Amino acid sequence: MQDHRKLGRELELFHSDPLVGAGLPIWLPRGAAARRAVEEYLLDLERRHGYQHVYSPPLAKAEMYYRSGHLPHYADDMFPPMALGDDDVFVLRPSLCPHHAAVFAARGRSYRELPLRVGEIGGQYRAERSGVLGGLSRVRAISLNDGHVFCAEDQVEAEILAALRVMQEAHAALGFEPASWRLSLRGEGPKYVDDPPMWARATAVLRGALEAAGVAYVEAEGEAAFYGPKVDIQLRDYAGRESTLATVQVDYFMPARFDLSYVDADGSRRRPVMVHRSAAGSMERLFAHLIEVHDGAFPAWFAPVQVEVLPVGEASGRAFADECRAIGLRVQESYSGSLAARIREASLRRVPFVAVLGANELASGSVSLRSRDGSVSSLPVASALALLESACGSPKRPVAEGSSVPV
Repeated sequence: MQDHRKLGRELELFHSDPLVGAGLPIWLPRGAAARRAVEEYLLDLERRHGYQHVYSPPLAKAEMYYRSGHLPHYADDMFPPMALGDDDVFVLRPSLCPHHAAVFAARGRSYRELPLRVGEIGGQYRAERSGVLGGLSRVRAISLNDGHVFCAEDQVEAEILAALRVMQEAHAALGFEPASWRLSLRGEGPKYVDDPPMWARATAVLRGALEAAGVAYVEAEGEAAFYGPKVDIQLRDYAGRESTLATVQVDYFMPARFDLSYVDADGSRRRPVMVHRSAAGSMERLFAHLIEVHDGAFPAWFAPVQVEVLPVGEASGRAFADECRAIGLRVQESYSGSLAARIREASLRRVPFVAVLGANELASGSVSLRSRDGSVSSLPVASALALLESACGSPKRPVAEGSSVPV
């Protein structure tokens, strides 16, 4: 396993520019292509699990963050408020949850709509100190795969288990396993909302869900969110350092702060429970891990370039490249240098498939297809396209009812 910062530079995935600032990486075309494929997969996965997706702005009035508790409890990690004119003060959001509470509150809700699952890959900002910033693993501008489930009290455990199944499916598709699972609990001090019964209630729900899932976990005091405990999915980087990627949180605090309610079957108004969950964390930290765990050789479905077309002699690869693009593949054509040098260059960039087209291939209507594992096949063009489409397609495993979360 190598440092993602070194590999990211070598593979031209992302770039840091001093004029932009530390902790504000620029995704270069190859990194952006891989990220876009992963984002599309995650959104599709969530849709299949009943999520509805929204867009929300990355800032709001300071009043929203006083109400959510972020400014009283989390201000040290936020960028300073911005005054516009005499009356309006805006804040770059440190999380998406207040905006998703506003989605729930956009109209009256009935118990029949619950659980309501809201998802978004949205921007948020943290005023990280320069000493802790590094590559993609710790940044100031974050693109978070976030989601919030609004549900009745008797639905909470089932929704936690469902969120864990989404995580399990996503992590398997992305090609990694968590290093450990952690139940993050409240610590001492003013950082945390002072409501011991609320904390005890939320902690009991999460502990019960973890035990129902059969997951081995450790408990860590002082690692909770300021409003409630959480389950954290931990990763280890190339140097053995641990960080949190995915998370599930139970929140009784914000629904009350935003006065969220729904009409129950008996006509009474009830307060929903808010389950925060992120199946894959931020795109930045996720890719820091994916670059390292795959050594830059991403699975074909989210590789930046899936097929490199190498014409030989007077042959042209344009027609085959266009056919690859027509079926949705990410393709690059390479004409400069010897064939051996171009194959070596594609290997160094971890391209999953190389298609060689010379006079013999053009005459026979075939293509010489080389895969990253070193195998070579001479196939008719139609067969090569079918193989590539199958090998490079995004995983779409059907939802399995009642599937368990393994240890």
